[in-house]
Amino acid sequence: MNVTKSGAVVQDSLSKKKFGLAEYFQSRQNIFQNFGSLFALIILVVVISLIRPEFMTTWNFLSILRQASVNGLIAFGMTGVILVGAIDLSVGSVLALSSILCAAMIAAGVDVPVAFALALLLGTAMGFISGMLVTAGRLQPFIATLVTMVVFRGLTLIASQGRPISNLGDHALLVGLGRGDFLSVPIPVWILGITFAIYFFILHKTTLGRQIYGTGSNIAAAAIAGVRVNRIKIIVYCISGFFASLAGLVLLSRLGSAQPTLGTGFELDAIAAVVLGGTSMSGGRGRIYGTLIGVLIIAVLNSGMNIIGVQSFSQNVVKGLVILIAVLLDRNR
Repeated sequence: MNVTKSGAVVQDSLSKKKFGLAEYFQSRQNIFQNFGSLFALIILVVVISLIRPEFMTTWNFLSILRQASVNGLIAFGMTGVILVGAIDLSVGSVLALSSILCAAMIAAGVDVPVAFALALLLGTAMGFISGMLVTAGRLQPFIATLVTMVVFRGLTLIASQGRPISNLGDHALLVGLGRGDFLSVPIPVWILGITFAIYFFILHKTTLGRQIYGTGSNIAAAAIAGVRVNRIKIIVYCISGFFASLAGLVLLSRLGSAQPTLGTGFELDAIAAVVLGGTSMSGGRGRIYGTLIGVLIIAVLNSGMNIIGVQSFSQNVVKGLVILIAVLLDRNR
């Protein structure tokens, strides 16, 4: 009887140890999933700073943040789309078309604030078109947004006749949006921070945010629970279009002109930032603050390679490998 009790005690002790080890490894895995991208960003900054000490300057960091603002805005919109298990390849073309039409309106004499508002409305409408193709048209998101990417890019070339639109004047809003500073911080960085705070609140503190996560986690269960999943998909595409057009206005202000080739390839950097931030490509899992960290990783990587002297075509190889590693890590998770 005592032997039996002793065996039971030993067995119970071993079970507790196994459970404790499982908890330990699970906690380590959770830490890696939640903060792995942050650790990668810190390591990247330290390594580049050791190679090039001039990287660690206030001016350079502010410049990195200014450059990151455009990709950040696009990536925020992309996060919502990926969270519902979809993709948006048209963001670069939305950016280009909205900025070209905004510049054309300003050149034609339309007030700058009105032109900006119409451009944002146009970007939202283009996102709505992509959402309708995915929901009402029942097209795969990849195919639907590939179509809109090509169509919107063609419309951009038609509207601009393949030429940049410049000589837009020096209106305070047009100049300040992309080139101005407030409290020694670039205005694009303020825009990035404000949009991050708003979208963070939407995704994590509202019913809409819970429905976005629910749609991406299990669309059938979400529909049974009463979530209008098609409407949710259309909403996230509209948000993506709005953010892409806002990024286009920031670029328009920074450059002082609208280029018909603007935004080419921007969708890849946005997707890379979202994946690096830990958002699952299958939907339903991810955080907007992770996307912000992913945006900073891409920006630091670009700036670091420029400072170190890596050739431009080699930079694409490096970024491609970074994206591959991020996707493989996501599959393992």
